[in-house]
Amino acid sequence: MNLCSKCYTDIHLEEQHHASSKSSIEIALSSSSSSSSSSSSNSLTESLPPHPPPALTLPEVKLQLPPPLAPADVAVEADVAAVTVTATAKSQPNRCLVCRKRVGLTGFKCRCGTTFCGVHRYPEKHACTFDFKALGREEIARANPIIKAEKLRKI
Repeated sequence: MNLCSKCYTDIHLEEQHHASSKSSIEIALSSSSSSSSSSSSNSLTESLPPHPPPALTLPEVKLQLPPPLAPADVAVEADVAAVTVTATAKSQPNRCLVCRKRVGLTGFKCRCGTTFCGVHRYPEKHACTFDFKALGREEIARANPIIKAEKLRKI
């Protein structure tokens, strides 16, 4: 059919949707016709002209709007949006998180886990969340262990 993968999946999903809706309609009609055939065995049904099947009514869908947000909720929502932005940036490692500039092979990977261009690679330029002080303390503690001599008895 010479379709791209996106078009093919769209058409395939539509066909599945139509097939499932047809089968559900046929099941509903067969169950209603079987119940009506058992009760309509008297001669009155023979004198009435055949009528088209009743139209199926869809259940009403009510939209529920979220309640108005308090200022604290707005702050939490902003934090969630910031986390979403960083998650999106991690999925696209070839773009700078700040300016969205394409970096390709010249991108700089920060210790906070994101990629930046040459301008925004420094921690003070992109509000880095990595704790460099704690890392420095740990490295110094590993490099210089505390050496204690054995306690001497006083003479």
